[in-house]
Amino acid sequence: MSAYILPVLFIALFCYAKYKKVNCYDSFIKGAKKSIPLVVEIFPYIASIMIAVALLRASGITALLAHLLSPIFSALGIPTELIELVLLRPFTGSGSFALLNDVLTTYGADSYISRCACVILGCSETIFYVTTVYISQTKVKKLLYAIPIALICSLVGSIIACLLCKII
Repeated sequence: MSAYILPVLFIALFCYAKYKKVNCYDSFIKGAKKSIPLVVEIFPYIASIMIAVALLRASGITALLAHLLSPIFSALGIPTELIELVLLRPFTGSGSFALLNDVLTTYGADSYISRCACVILGCSETIFYVTTVYISQTKVKKLLYAIPIALICSLVGSIIACLLCKII
C-alpha cells in the first residue's frame, strides 16, 4: 500500500492543478529558476560546515572526545560505540550515515547497537546544517538559546532512543 501513496499524491496534485487551471510545467520551471540563486546563496554556509566536520574527523578530535566522554555517555545509557555518532549528528547528515554504515557492517543489522544507531539517526537532526541554512535565508542572527536547546534535545532524544531499543 505504501508504494501507491506517492503516485496517488502526484495524480491528485495534477488533477487539482488541472481543476484550478494551473500549468504544472510552467510552475515547475518558475520554481526551478528561483532555486538557482538560493543554492548560490546557501553554498558558502554549507561548504563551511562540511569542511569543519571533515577537519574534526581527520584530526581525531571526535575520537578523542568520544573516549573522554565515554563514562558520561555510558551512565546515560548510550553505548560507547555510538558516542561519535551522537557527537557528529548535529553537524553532518552524510557523515552520520557513513558512521551508521560502519556500525551496521561491524555489529550487524539486528544488534542492539545497530538498532540504537538507526533510531538515533531517525530522532535527531543536523542542527548546525539547518541553522546555517536558516541564518542564510532570514534576518534572524541571534541564536543564543536555540542551538543549546536543540543540542540538549538531541542528546535527550539519543538517550530515549537507546532506552526504547533496550526495552523493545
